[in-house]
Amino acid sequence: MANRIETKCVQGGYTPGNGEPRQVPIIQSTTFKYESSAEMGKLFDLEASGYFYSRLQNPTCDTVARKICELEGGSAAMLTSSGQAANFYAVFNIANCGDHVVASSAIYGGTFNLFAVTMKKMGIDFTFVTPNCSDEELEAAFRPNTKAVFGETIANPALAVLDIERFANAAHAHGVPLIIDNTFATPVHCRPIEWGADIVTHSTTKYMDGHGSAVGGCIVDSGKFDWTAHAEKFPGLCTPDDSYHGITYTERFGLGGAFITKATAQLMRDFGSTPAPMSAFLLNLGLESLHVRMARHFENALAVAKFLKNHPKITWVRFPSLEGDEDYALATKYMPKGTCGVVSFGVKGGRSAAEKFMGELKMIAIETHVADARSCCLHPASATHRQMTDEELTAAGVSPDLVRFSVGIESVEDLIEDLEQALATV
Repeated sequence: MANRIETKCVQGGYTPGNGEPRQVPIIQSTTFKYESSAEMGKLFDLEASGYFYSRLQNPTCDTVARKICELEGGSAAMLTSSGQAANFYAVFNIANCGDHVVASSAIYGGTFNLFAVTMKKMGIDFTFVTPNCSDEELEAAFRPNTKAVFGETIANPALAVLDIERFANAAHAHGVPLIIDNTFATPVHCRPIEWGADIVTHSTTKYMDGHGSAVGGCIVDSGKFDWTAHAEKFPGLCTPDDSYHGITYTERFGLGGAFITKATAQLMRDFGSTPAPMSAFLLNLGLESLHVRMARHFENALAVAKFLKNHPKITWVRFPSLEGDEDYALATKYMPKGTCGVVSFGVKGGRSAAEKFMGELKMIAIETHVADARSCCLHPASATHRQMTDEELTAAGVSPDLVRFSVGIESVEDLIEDLEQALATV
């Protein structure tokens, strides 16, 4: 198959044989039949590949995971029931009680809560650093028990661009992997593995699905991080798993398969954040047009950002691909074809003015959603990030006046007209 990403979006992951369905089949079954206990036993011992229960694996889900794996240039991948589950599994697969993780502070509010509150209760500590922290600050964040570094390609909703190479080099100098949430850029605009990332996650609910039809997540392993070179840091991968017949994942599945196999056989088995086959099917439909939609999302967003930048009732605009943006150089380096379709901006008059403006929008919907074919707006300080203190909001790059505008693929003239009439009322 051709290596170009447009072709992978359409045809990756699934090649039907003669007389087989052209579209990915939906295997809507919880269980799979076998002729003998011995055959099924091999599956439970991970000695044979196959399916026995859809909580662990399902053919439809695996087919779509394979497509995303091809898009990101990884060695193995798995779908989860949400992006939150993907980020939890990706970190918890290698960090346990008593361990520590370095994370960018400019991340999605739900991920921040997962790390700072819920996983902290599980005994895992997180140190948050700003994406533009000094080398000294980044170095000081590491501890002897650090197991991973985590960041987002483009932060939601702060839109800060992570210097992936810099964070990857810091992680690798301390013998730990870099985990990157690539939801906003998608592999169409950035492939973090090519810049040194080891694990890539996605909320597939966003651009990959693109139509607000199914919540989902994905984890992709690059297969490049050498767990065995730091075996003392990663006993879960490099020593026998007593809960799974004493298997040592790196020995049985190599560097290319150990991480995802452990996450499936252990975490999906125990936590069960299982994607539905129907959801995977809908996700695949979205993936088939991802390359077309991302180009239009970006084109529209750039036009909107330029309009807002020159509007007297807008105090600031954040869009990494807008010339003059503080991360313009990083955006140009990592995403030369464009960043995403999300624009953040501040309305003159602060929080109350922002809420007034949003209430006057006619076509652009107020939704707790982003990265959809349809345009939508959100005021994060009173919605997705409302659990955070003012200090935490500032650290995450979310000011009280911030409006996150997810620019859809409608007529950009219609979108600008709606913005114009709403701003006229403020």
